[in-house]
Amino acid sequence: MKRYEQFSSHLDVLKKANEEDLDNTFIVSGIIDKFFIQFELGWKLFKDLLRYEGRSEAATGSPREVIKGAYKVYDFMSEELWLEMLAERNNSAHLYDEEAAKTLVRHILEDYIDVFETTKKSLIKKYGEDFLLKD
Repeated sequence: MKRYEQFSSHLDVLKKANEEDLDNTFIVSGIIDKFFIQFELGWKLFKDLLRYEGRSEAATGSPREVIKGAYKVYDFMSEELWLEMLAERNNSAHLYDEEAAKTLVRHILEDYIDVFETTKKSLIKKYGEDFLLKD
């Protein structure tokens, strides 16, 4: 799955965020942008997998519905944190407040990267990496 490959590749980059200068507003902005991309890849990956599983939630274009559907299928998934990330993405689309940006980056580093990593590991366990990497 091309989407899994992108999800995994972007996650590898996002995991390096804690090595960066978090006082640099350009770096902070870049981390937030990477998070937005990672989140998009994540919910769309779930959408692809729900389609594979034959779930009706895959037919929707709504990230919220896909997340709620994925929560029903995947016991490793934290619906609360995925919905929190969706809210962060929606509320932060026009983020200009430096303190709010730093708070979001702290959430990304302390919580959200772990959610993405758990998702990756759990999907590998459930489907196998060979399946996830096939086209």
